[in-house]
Amino acid sequence: MQASVTACSQNDTADKTSARELSRRIKDRAFVEGFEKVGVVPARVLDAAHERLTTWLERGYHAGMAWMARDPQTRTNPRKLFPEARSVVVVALNYYTPYKHAEDPATGKVSRYAWGDDYHDVVGAKLRSLLAWIKEEVPQAEGKVCVDIQPMMDKAWAVEAGLGWIGKHTNLITPEYGSWVFIGELLLNIDLEYDKTRVDDHCGSCTLCIDACPTAAINEPYVVDSNKCISYATIELRDAELPRDIAQHLEGWFYGCDICQDVCPWNRFEQVTNEDRFQPRTGNVNATLTEAFELTPQTYAQRFRGSAMKRAKLSGLQRNARALLGANGAK
Repeated sequence: MQASVTACSQNDTADKTSARELSRRIKDRAFVEGFEKVGVVPARVLDAAHERLTTWLERGYHAGMAWMARDPQTRTNPRKLFPEARSVVVVALNYYTPYKHAEDPATGKVSRYAWGDDYHDVVGAKLRSLLAWIKEEVPQAEGKVCVDIQPMMDKAWAVEAGLGWIGKHTNLITPEYGSWVFIGELLLNIDLEYDKTRVDDHCGSCTLCIDACPTAAINEPYVVDSNKCISYATIELRDAELPRDIAQHLEGWFYGCDICQDVCPWNRFEQVTNEDRFQPRTGNVNATLTEAFELTPQTYAQRFRGSAMKRAKLSGLQRNARALLGANGAK
């Protein structure tokens, strides 16, 4: 009996050592793929995140994003998405480039995240490469790549994995790169050693993001009402015209909005990305407003192929341009 117990103990130790070593190697490989931060956590239900999501949905703060309300349990339970999931590898990729918006009324400002190639493609490709490497190392390994489109609460998982904390503007803030990061997850069917360290909330008494929002979309610290959000209105909203309260306070934003991130003190720690695909495409920092009306469905598809800006649709971009030109007194 004693020999059996000893053997089991030795096997457990060997398993833990193996999991620890594999976790370390996966992290090292993630850095090779170009990710700046990586954490590994168990594929469990995020109860607190689910409660916050439910409250947010009940208050109608998802606006017209009906998909957010579809089966919210899936967003906080990775096994609803990938039943075999045992571990979640969470990564962050810095996308900051050192360019500034021009204050030109003939142009509209584009959110920094959309300046270069579509992050879904860039982060997704890196995660697929990481998964292929894991499968070579562990033949029985299977996994699922998640980059925003899949119903995962990316920011909640990043917090769980110790990559940063959620700021009062509801974006993930990392101590090293501020909030200029993309997040992705890799769900795996294997056991790993899990990170237990979490990053404390360092927002303190700061309310710069809340005070700077021109539409008061940050209803309270850590809560954004999408109905009032410039980013939501200029990207996700499918109405023919922007809501009056938003159209009157665009402050030059044509696609998305970075105001709450631009004023965040933690973004003084920004570092230039090593990913060339995030360098700005021509016309993606400031868009010439009149050019939006010259686009046809064909030229629009060509112009925004591989760009996150295609999310707004041609009609949405033309609507946004019309609102900005109207605000600027142009015909």
